[in-house]
Amino acid sequence: MTITIHSSFLPHLDADASLAFYREALGFEVRDDVGYDGMRWITVGPADQPDTAIVLQPPALPGVTDDERRTLLDLMAKGSYFGVNLASADLAGTFERLEASGAEIVQEPIDQPYGVRDFAVRDPAGNLIRIQQKVA
Repeated sequence: MTITIHSSFLPHLDADASLAFYREALGFEVRDDVGYDGMRWITVGPADQPDTAIVLQPPALPGVTDDERRTLLDLMAKGSYFGVNLASADLAGTFERLEASGAEIVQEPIDQPYGVRDFAVRDPAGNLIRIQQKVA
């Protein structure tokens, strides 16, 4: 049996800002952009990996109480609700591209004791994104 990762979900607060970040700053392609009942789901992913995607979704779907919605939004504001780890074959170039885009840099590139060099940024919704490259 083979199991692969098809998609991961990250919340967005501003669909257009998130779309710009993932498309322009990270260079992902847009695979789907669906609106329903005032909400919007945007599927993005690396052009050379058509079977792997991130779905940017509304932070609180129908059925969530007002208290739960406030809690989710508070966690997003702190940057502790969701995150994703990505990999790059050119970490320095990726960092320069994101820094030039105005992305919120959380941590500059650093060698980690577990065999990678990585850095961290936040997307427009506050989601933490770590981008790593294996150290030879």
